[in-house]
Parts: sequence; structure tokens; C-alpha cells
Amino acid sequence: MSTKGISANRLELLQIADAVAREKSIDKAIVISAMEEAIQKAAASRYGIENNIKAEINTETGSITLMRLLDIVEKVEDFSIQINIDDAKLRNPDAVIGGEPIEEELPPIDFGRVAAQSAKQVIFQKVREAERERHYEEFKDRVGEIISGVIKRVEYGTVIVDLGRAEAVIRKDALLPREVYKPGDRVRAYIMEVKRELRGPQIFLSRTHSDFMANLFAQEVPEIYDGIIEIIGVARDPGSRAKIAVLSKDSSIDPVGACVGMRGSRVQAVVNELQGEKIDILAWSDDIASFVVKALQPAEVQKVVLYDSEQRLEVVVPEEQLSLAIGRRGQNVRLASSLCGWNIDILTEDQESERRQKEFQERTSLFMEALDVDELLSQLLVTEGFTDVNELADVELKEISNIAGFDEDTAEEIQARAADFLNKENKELEDKCKKLKISDDLLSVEELSLKMIVALGENDVKNLEDFAYCSSDDLLGWDEVIEGEKKREEGILEGFDIKISEANDLIISARIKLGIIPDNTEETNEVAAGDDNEADNSLDDIV
Repeated sequence: MSTKGISANRLELLQIADAVAREKSIDKAIVISAMEEAIQKAAASRYGIENNIKAEINTETGSITLMRLLDIVEKVEDFSIQINIDDAKLRNPDAVIGGEPIEEELPPIDFGRVAAQSAKQVIFQKVREAERERHYEEFKDRVGEIISGVIKRVEYGTVIVDLGRAEAVIRKDALLPREVYKPGDRVRAYIMEVKRELRGPQIFLSRTHSDFMANLFAQEVPEIYDGIIEIIGVARDPGSRAKIAVLSKDSSIDPVGACVGMRGSRVQAVVNELQGEKIDILAWSDDIASFVVKALQPAEVQKVVLYDSEQRLEVVVPEEQLSLAIGRRGQNVRLASSLCGWNIDILTEDQESERRQKEFQERTSLFMEALDVDELLSQLLVTEGFTDVNELADVELKEISNIAGFDEDTAEEIQARAADFLNKENKELEDKCKKLKISDDLLSVEELSLKMIVALGENDVKNLEDFAYCSSDDLLGWDEVIEGEKKREEGILEGFDIKISEANDLIISARIKLGIIPDNTEETNEVAAGDDNEADNSLDDIV
């Protein structure tokens, strides 16, 4: 079709499309499509917007074809967009009602100033949309990488970074303290998140993220890049201090030495990038106690006591080492705790001694009251490691009779008194359950002792449904930091010997019994297989 009426000649049209595609690094077909849409819009304003107009640009010759599309119907109601089946068959013998529209060729048009401006806007809009999509596709798979850019401007503490073909944002809380940037400065940062938004992809960078430090070490230490040394974890107080745990897969390579480098060159390069942030590099160990001793350096540790069920460590240090172990504003112990994943309690020798004496006295008093025996005999039982009456009732007789000063008759009497005490206690607990109106479905949960059920009932958890809607935090408590101080919120079953994984399993079981979640679903298996914190969150999500 002739295009003499079109203002731009054929070759010029293709040259423009090719130039725009190259400049914006987008597909030439997208630019051609944008031009076709612009021409369609201009043609509609000329022939009437009621018409369904299609424009085609020949990508070889640059010629433009305008067509009006007519839907095939049995009875025409609108002649501008419809054609009856009989007329359609004259043009296309294969035409059917509701099939492919009939194309009616239109004469070329001469773009006026308004139409040309409108077409230009359509092209610009489509090109911008294509450019934004290209930017999103380019950066969405680069989350987790370090990227370098030039500061474009600073707005109320937020830094806008020019990455060449796109812009990124470093929010104020993602910058290191006391960092000041001005336009033109070059900055390196970690790609934390890429979001698709109407105004284009939003790329969020961070210099405080733990993985930023990990990636910096990977760039400086070839052994990490090659996978010989693995970074197990990073804990940071951005701009101040950090601890990083590394593990060597080759016994002949010292992971700490490799990360430090000759005369500290490698670690110093990372420190310089992080504005002087002090970095403690630690060799990872599966022996959590020995690892924590290293993580709390430079403080000297005398003793570490592990409480596996609570994922908690009790660390004893000399009085003069207490402030060093805790660190300024709790920094040292907080970073060590974050790195190993365990809660760490720091005690002095005097504090530990006082606590143990208190525990010893409490257990002694328990046995004196429960078994109706004197203080000396109770102290002997505590010294032998017995912690409650249940242990005495269930243990083999010889384990009691073998205690110095005990004989078989004494052991039998102690076990008999322990059994009587437990029977009496159970009767009292059963009476409490009745008064609290605990339902049978909760009483039928074998893993919950009567003491646990009474504790639940006293906290308004009186049936299986109430229990099913609990979280592990409700049952076992949680820690939260308020104004830099760690505060413990106690759970309903905190004083009982129950692990967080066991609590999650019980909650899942209750929800399955009630039909809140189906049995043997992917979700259930994922929750059961996940770690404790993730499992708890997943439970809440399922409900």
C-alpha cells in the first residue's frame, strides 16, 4: 500500500525504531509495536473512534497499512465495527460468525500536528514501560549481589543511586551510622530487594545487611569465592562491630588466617569499606560451648552450661570480666548470641554460686515437704542429682539404696512416700481440672501432664480448640528488646520441660484433630520439618 501521505518516509521510520531500540536497550519489535499503536490512535481520531482500526508496519520496507476490523455477525447493529455473514463470505469464503474479523483496508492519512504529538506520547509511554520491564527483569535476579553506583541526589537522608540504566534507593536505616554522601560520590551496596511498581522497578540497596559483609569477604578472599571456606553466619552492629563465623572444608587451610590475609590486608579492605567497623573472625565449631567461648572473646570464660531444651547457654565469668563479656550496651553478648543462635546468659561466679545454692535449697525443701523426711536426707537426695519427686518414684530401687547411708528398706520407704505424694497431688490436680471446667478433649492429650493442663486452664485455655489457637510463644514465652534492654515475657508452660519443637507438634496435632488444617498436607509437613521459629510462624499463617 502506498504511504505517500505519511509524514515520515519508510526508511526513516525503521531507522528511528532501530535507534530507539539501541539507545534504550529494548527489543526493536517493542518499538515497532508502540509505533503501530500510535498510528492506530492517530487514525482513530481521523476516521472516528467508533472504528476498530489496526495499523501494521512492514519491518522490511517500512510501509504502513491501515485496516478497519469488522466483526462477523448474523445481523448488523453497528456498521462501523460489524459485517453480516453474507457480505463477509464474499470477501473470505471461510468466514464464520464470531470468527476472525474481516480486514477492510483504509486509505493512508496525513498526520496533523495534534495527531503527531499524540502519537509521539504513545510511543514514549510504551518505550518507558518496556524500559521499566527490562530494568525489573535485569535486577530481580541480582538480589544478593553487591553493586556499584554513583550518588545522584540525597533526599531527607535517603540516597538515590544511579546504576547506569536504572536508579536505586538506600534508605537512611540501610546506611552506616555517620556516613555522609554527596552527589557524584561512588558507593557500593548490597541489592536487598527489587519491587515491581507502577513508576518502575524499585531497587533497594543496603550497607547494613549482614550479607553485604559476607559478600565483601567473598570478593576479598578467593577461598570463600571458590567454596573452600564457608561463611556460616554474620552478626553485625553496623558501623560499630561485627562477628563472622567461618569454616574450612580443607583441613590444611586455616579459615581465620585466610580471611585476615597477609598482614591483615584482606580484612582491612572490608573494614575500610565499612567505615572502620571492627570485625571478629571466628572459626566455626559444632561444639556450641567451645564456639561461644571464642565468640565472647576477649572476655575469659570459666564455665559454660547448656540447656538444650531451651536453646540457652549459661556462661560463668570472673567478676572483673563481666563488663567485658557483656560489652558496651550488651553488644558483645548480643552479637555472640545472634551468631550462634542460642540465648546467652552471663553470670559471675558469685551469681552462679548464689543461684545454685538457691536451687539446692528449693529442692531440699521440696523433698522435706513431699516425703516428710529430715533436711540431711533431703540434701543427700539432691546431691545425688534427683530434682523432683517423679524421679524418685520411677527410678530403680537400687539407685536409691546405693546412696551412702541408705539401705533397701529406706529406699522402699522413700519410693512409697513419693508414690503417695504423687497420688495425692494427682487427686488435687484432677479436682482443679473439674473446678476449672477443663474439657475431656484437652485432658485426652497424653503429652500434657495434669500440671500443664491446670496451668493452661488457669490461663483460660480450657479445651482443645483454645489450645489449637495458641502459638509456641504463648506456651513457652519470648524475648523482646525494649529500649536496648532484653525483656522476658513468660509463657503458660515455661516452667515445664517442653521443647519448642514439641510445643509446635502438639499445636499441629490439635489443629489436625479439629480439622483446622488437613492431615498429611504439604503445609503440615513443611511446618513439622522446619526450624522452631519458622514452624511457629507457619502455624499462624495456616490458621
